[in-house]
Amino acid sequence: MSTITTLLTALLTPPATRRRDERGLSQSVENAVLLGGAVAIATLVIFVITAYVRANLPT
Repeated sequence: MSTITTLLTALLTPPATRRRDERGLSQSVENAVLLGGAVAIATLVIFVITAYVRANLPT
């Protein structure tokens, strides 16, 4: 029983020091980029719909 307990403890215990993941952007920069993209897409959609409606209005 002691061997199984030791083995499970060794396998399931996370390492004492985790290496930091240095890849990618910080969370706030990532959120800002995604927000800017969403605003750009929304602006484009509004522009396209407005142009379509103005082109098809009866005179």
